[in-house]
Amino acid sequence: MANSDGSAGSLICQHLDEVTTVSADSPDSCPECVALGDQWVHLRECQNCGHVGCCDSSKNKHATAHYEATGHPLIRSYEPGEAWWWCYEDQVVFEVEGVGPERPG
Repeated sequence: MANSDGSAGSLICQHLDEVTTVSADSPDSCPECVALGDQWVHLRECQNCGHVGCCDSSKNKHATAHYEATGHPLIRSYEPGEAWWWCYEDQVVFEVEGVGPERPG
């Protein structure tokens, strides 16, 4: 993997070795918001277990709450056409070369 400036070197995120093949626990919603009767702004998918939660711009911030409860450090955007990832531990946003959006746009 290359650094954000295109140079070779250490990985941007030290947790990529924790990523497994996951299945999203929701096709298009934040299940916790649905259960509460609330709405969300954007969705994020945990790359350790497939939990889908709402973003920090949403009222309930379920993706971050999931990280705080489980310690799972990596999420990726679950929005159609978006391919970025976020590491809570390293506080860095990045894309993984050759890995496109989870939900094509």
